[in-house]
Amino acid sequence: MKKLLRILAILGSILLIGLYFITLILAILGKDFFPMFMAALFASMALPILLWIYSFIYKLTKKDSQQN
Repeated sequence: MKKLLRILAILGSILLIGLYFITLILAILGKDFFPMFMAALFASMALPILLWIYSFIYKLTKKDSQQN
């Protein structure tokens, strides 16, 4: 299980770095790519928040199931 979590963490890090890089490239390209820039900017902010929420809820449900 730890190996799977480590692989998922590495993949998540690569995804975030890729999103940051794409956001930077789209910002440099100019206003023709503004909708894609906004989507990449939103995703680079929303993805870490959603991942944190999912892991928090998972820990809460796992803790509850272990107590029963």
